[in-house]
Amino acid sequence: MTTANAPVLHPDLTPAQRDCLDALPLTGNHVVSGPPGSGKSLLTAHRAVHLALTGHPTLLLSRSNLLRQLLQGMLDGLSIPGAPVEAATVHSWIQRRFGHDAPRTEDGWFDWTALTHRAAATLGEKDSTTPHLVVDEGQDLSPGFYRLARIAAASVTVFADECQRLTETNSTLTEITDALGRSTGRVEIAGNHRNTREIASLAEHFRTGGPRPDLPFRSGPRPEVRHYSGEKDIADDIAARAGRLPRHRIGVIVNSLRTAAELMRRLERAGLADEPQLYSSAAGSGRYRDLDLARPGVVLVHRASAKGLDFDTVVIPDTETDAGTDPTAATLRMAYYVMITRARERLVLGWQGSGLPRQLAGLGGWVESR
Repeated sequence: MTTANAPVLHPDLTPAQRDCLDALPLTGNHVVSGPPGSGKSLLTAHRAVHLALTGHPTLLLSRSNLLRQLLQGMLDGLSIPGAPVEAATVHSWIQRRFGHDAPRTEDGWFDWTALTHRAAATLGEKDSTTPHLVVDEGQDLSPGFYRLARIAAASVTVFADECQRLTETNSTLTEITDALGRSTGRVEIAGNHRNTREIASLAEHFRTGGPRPDLPFRSGPRPEVRHYSGEKDIADDIAARAGRLPRHRIGVIVNSLRTAAELMRRLERAGLADEPQLYSSAAGSGRYRDLDLARPGVVLVHRASAKGLDFDTVVIPDTETDAGTDPTAATLRMAYYVMITRARERLVLGWQGSGLPRQLAGLGGWVESR
């Protein structure tokens, strides 16, 4: 099985998702685009397992370590004997491939031009150890990374949504395709299987471009805009929601690790049925680095780490921190588009202070105000 399309190995996909996999040959470079909730992360795991069946080592890459943990959990559930595949961060793959002294630029990120020259020096040496690369949230990586991957990998498959470009090293779909080469295939996947119609409708208010996706049929409560008197009020509200919804995974997405730490301190004292979790990218290992994203309970994450995740309930408690930003700015709208679309069932947009943040004004019939 080297050039034919990959078989559908698992039945837990929608017809559109199966069609997406069927459209991807096992050779060549490909870019798959789709809106939040279309199942891109799930498809990256299926795609990686399919490619691993060719006998080449296969890596499922992400920029975020927290997303890597989620993807590894998906791979563990799809594992097939004899077809090893693992999830890794781009950072760890680069260090594995080029060493811990891989050249960097002044901003601390990798020097893609220098690494591409290194890879080009061994261009004729691709063998059975050259990996297939599957990339989730591919819009978060620069064109330079894709020019390197084009040379250093057996094939590259990228899943991306350019309306979710939050990093300083991002790419549009066109930039990714151009960097991977003229023969790169393009596939689109539609549908939103995550959000309710009410949550997806609110997210549309913040979307920055691209074709308007179809709204989900599934309905639920309207998102809330809630005024908080302080961090104690926020923690009390989160604890109460965890008590009312004991089976829910509640994601608290904040704009400051200081806020996350303070809420964590209060929630730890609240006697929750499930111990709250906090993710910090600064932690090298242990409790604040390795999370169980599958179990119920509260997870506190910074906005920068929320990409690719989903929760039954999402609370964004500190929207007042954006009050000084132009509410029409693309970066702000993308941030809210990403955060809002993490919610499966319920969504809370919280704020403190004396005046409603400008980006929450005019939401009208999309939300309930409390």
